Amino acid sequence: MYNLIKELSNHDITLVCEKRAYQTEEDIEEVKKICKKVICVKRKKQWSAENIVKSGISSYPFLMIGHTNKELQNNIVQLLSSETFDLIHIETFYVMQNLPKTDIPTVLVEHNIEYMLYDRYVKGSTYFFRPPLAIDVLKMKYWEEKFWKLATKVVAVSQKEKEIIGRADTEVVPNGVDVKKFKIQKKSKERREKTALFIGDFKWVKNQDALLFLLKDIWPKLHSDFKLWVVGKNLSPKFRKLGDSSVFFDENNKENTEEIFKKADVLLAPIRIGGGTSFKILEAMASGVPVVSTLIGAEGIDATEEREILIGNTAQDLAEKVKMVLADEKLEISITKNARKLIEEKYDWKKIAKKLEEVYVSVLK
Repeated sequence: MYNLIKELSNHDITLVCEKRAYQTEEDIEEVKKICKKVICVKRKKQWSAENIVKSGISSYPFLMIGHTNKELQNNIVQLLSSETFDLIHIETFYVMQNLPKTDIPTVLVEHNIEYMLYDRYVKGSTYFFRPPLAIDVLKMKYWEEKFWKLATKVVAVSQKEKEIIGRADTEVVPNGVDVKKFKIQKKSKERREKTALFIGDFKWVKNQDALLFLLKDIWPKLHSDFKLWVVGKNLSPKFRKLGDSSVFFDENNKENTEEIFKKADVLLAPIRIGGGTSFKILEAMASGVPVVSTLIGAEGIDATEEREILIGNTAQDLAEKVKMVLADEKLEISITKNARKLIEEKYDWKKIAKKLEEVYVSVLK
């Protein structure tokens, strides 16, 4: 969102958003430089007894309950009554319930098809928890599809998700990369063990599932030859128990992501619960790090197998692809060069913002 707002800052943008605990006043001041006005309200704790009880008795799913915010609603009402706006950009359906009825055109941007993502998780959960979780998914599906119909225009991040949304006028605006920030760096020639990187925030279900798959099924086929570097916050102790001496768990890394990529020889992204477009894959491709991913992980990225990316869906396939790219320098150079070219042509934030601006114009015609 920051990158999109920065590229669209030639327009008058009023940002109304939730502020999470880790976000600072300095962060807010930075965003104010590119916005006409910024209004932040405190993000409620998602996992609370109150939210769980409310979601049990409400027509709203748990995700929407956690993002229903009276202070946010009051600020929006005040803005709409006192100022004039050409359109309202809504980032994800699960905050749209905070918007009062209005005649102003709305653009709803979906990062994922949320109910499908959660449904995949529910089907893999413990049998005891499936019934209540399945009910929550049904409520999520109802509201997500309802808001698709209510929005003036819907934006998806991939063609597949556009097809699921089912509106012919849905626009595809993919995620992007700051190509000036993420660059191909020359690797050190010193002899060392090759390092496979897995990076992500482990509060997200899809990253938890991917790391579990990696540690239990993929890494035993690789650990004698390589090191695995697991970087990310909110790492459960259960994952550490699955690692051995070849795995380094790095929960408190303070480096910028581009610095982390400089030290990696390959990005492993064995994502099985998908949706949207993976930022880590785009950033690795921009940084000259070869990517080995599942087909689900690479959804929404217009990359070709063995040209810009390596794809495998079984643990054996993924392990073999890692071995292949780290053993073949010509293949590694070819893939990273092609991947960087693809990023520059299709996933530069400047070009992505231009597409979004075209959506705005189409709504205002």
